[in-house]
Amino acid sequence: MASTELEMEYQIQSEGEFEYLETGEGPILLILHGLFGALSNFAGVINHFKNNYTVVVPLLPLYTMPPEETSIDTLAIFVRDFIKLRGYKDIALLGNSLGGHVALVCATKYPAHISALILTGSSGLYEEAFGDGYPRKGDKEYLRKKIEITFYDPAMTTDELVDECHEIINNREKALRILYLSKSAIRHNMADDLPSIKLPTCLIWGRNDNITPPSVAEEFNKMIPNSELLWIDKCGHAAMMERPEEFNTALEGWLKKLQ
Repeated sequence: MASTELEMEYQIQSEGEFEYLETGEGPILLILHGLFGALSNFAGVINHFKNNYTVVVPLLPLYTMPPEETSIDTLAIFVRDFIKLRGYKDIALLGNSLGGHVALVCATKYPAHISALILTGSSGLYEEAFGDGYPRKGDKEYLRKKIEITFYDPAMTTDELVDECHEIINNREKALRILYLSKSAIRHNMADDLPSIKLPTCLIWGRNDNITPPSVAEEFNKMIPNSELLWIDKCGHAAMMERPEEFNTALEGWLKKLQ
């Protein structure tokens, strides 16, 4: 399902500076997408959990922050302010890739209304850079090879996905902010902060993740006191997208244990 189709199915709401998707009823499951993460990446999670949860996806202002403020910390403040505005409590906070990194900062600096943390393919300790440079304008095959690294199954790299990433990278303002955020993520290593996280934490990881490899998941598991690591076989960096059924089963089982 493309982002636009998902946005049409679940109308994007706006309040103040915030735009967000909200659907379903029940406890709050708040999702933070990654650097290239469209809403469509979480279609399987949204459609599954809306039956028992209020699923919320704020659209992170990745490409609209002032350049000098484009950082992981600024995104965490954005999420904190969004939670405050909406009055959410007892949040299960789920983040993938860069969204996981933002979730970690929220869990360490602004944990008041967060009751559980779920990370999948999260940056924060180590992540493989997108590449050694951006492809030449129009070089979609170079870009396709880079995107394929994200997945275990190369077929996940659809023409639509390549086109979406191509548009982002060939927009100068967006490309600059991707660079700023990537550098911010590398600078903001969370190793010293992880032992202070008291929240129950679920790590759902693809065994074939080439961007935040299995060793990163094991480090997170070792350093976050109350954490559990769940593996998904034949799966890369975006488990909720590549193996949605296994991902949803793993997450649902873990959340039920908290009740």
